[in-house]
Amino acid sequence: MTAARSHDGPGPLRRAGRATGHALRAPFTGTARSIRKATHAHGAGESGLGKLIELHAVNGAGDVMITVALASTVFFSVPTDEARGRVALYLAITMAPFTLLAPVIGPLLDRLPHGRRAAMAGAMLARALLAITMSGAVATGGLELYPAALGVLVSSKAYGVVRSAVVPRLLPPNFSLVKANSRVTLAGLLATGIAAPIGAGLQMIGSAWPLYGACAIFVAGTFLAFTLPHKVDSAKGERRARLIVPHHDGATARPAPAKASGRTGSTRAGLRRGGGKAGSGEKPAKERPPGLRSVGGSVLHGLQANAAHRALSGFLIFFLAFLLREHPLAGQSAAVSLGIVGVAAGVGNACGTAVGSWLRARGPEVIVATVLGLALSVAILAAVFFSTVLVAALGAVAGFTQALSKLSLDAMIQRDVPEEVRTSAFARSETLLQMAWVVGGGIGIALPLNAVLGMSVAAGILALGAAASVRGLLGAARRGTPHPRVA
Repeated sequence: MTAARSHDGPGPLRRAGRATGHALRAPFTGTARSIRKATHAHGAGESGLGKLIELHAVNGAGDVMITVALASTVFFSVPTDEARGRVALYLAITMAPFTLLAPVIGPLLDRLPHGRRAAMAGAMLARALLAITMSGAVATGGLELYPAALGVLVSSKAYGVVRSAVVPRLLPPNFSLVKANSRVTLAGLLATGIAAPIGAGLQMIGSAWPLYGACAIFVAGTFLAFTLPHKVDSAKGERRARLIVPHHDGATARPAPAKASGRTGSTRAGLRRGGGKAGSGEKPAKERPPGLRSVGGSVLHGLQANAAHRALSGFLIFFLAFLLREHPLAGQSAAVSLGIVGVAAGVGNACGTAVGSWLRARGPEVIVATVLGLALSVAILAAVFFSTVLVAALGAVAGFTQALSKLSLDAMIQRDVPEEVRTSAFARSETLLQMAWVVGGGIGIALPLNAVLGMSVAAGILALGAAASVRGLLGAARRGTPHPRVA
């Protein structure tokens, strides 16, 4: 009789336990399914882009955990004067060597076209190990913290360079690069917004706990990197791009889209200035690997404009962090003042990414020139009429214009750079933009804490970028391009 009862089914306690377990799992499994559905929509799941979106979200969550831990040690835990000295030391020990290493990152990763998944996994694993290393020093702020922070910074930027190079390999059918980058960037922003308060909560438990969380996240990212499709490691038909200054008039020959053989479709693309013309009977110059010289001035002028945006971002992060701590916005505490500007910048960045996805690649030169002018106008207003509203507005506009300008630059690279060198071009351009951020951050930490002076310097950074790029961008837009616009 007892044996017969054992086959009647589970008892009431077991059924209750299963029901409770299902109820507890349901919110998490439902959320995971919703996230997977969003990241894999419109063919992104089949192409592998969905997995890259998820990997970038993991990257953003891990980075913000480390940022929370470092900010509490280097910035918030000590008086303003000492904090400024610590941040200056942080810049000297981490940013200065990074400025020397950054030009090496792109060419080094160009030599690893068959190991991109391993490179991204390595960048994740390196940060996991460094987070554990920093956990012992984060409470004291000792000098051993800074070499580890340099390693985290280099690993993070190396991941960013490889990620930019990988996106073109994972585009779904009828999917533009600007839209793909919009999805990847939005995922990183959302993950950062979710992980930041979690990191702050862990910080309340102990100064090392955000670093433990970062380690766990990066370990998960290490395994996730290897789930990307094998075509990420394919280097068929690729060559390294060369960043070469265009002719003084801003006009260069544009090649036809690259053929399957890897050669450009136009002999003129391989000619140097002053060389013979195709069909003229003159002997053409020896064909060279297509570089950024052969795609017109749009990409280089777009890089100049984006460098101004990135330098502004680095400047505002460091300058406003100390300015608002010492001189909070009217009627607000230092923490609330920093929160207002930080949230405004984050919302602006998300809006710029969303608008970029909606605009796709319609007239990217005009978009870059327009948003640079918009940011410059708001910076001038903030310098002349410094107030809470205008500082928050500058943070929002800086985030919006940087995101939209970067997406437009991506569209120009996709349109103008032959596929065989496009991966290299993304690596080189990302390295240049990271260096611009370092320069802007250095200016921000060195500048006296004067609000009007700071906003004037911000406007000056943008004005230099506009002077270098806007004329060339608008001229390129008027001349048009023989390449089809990205749909």
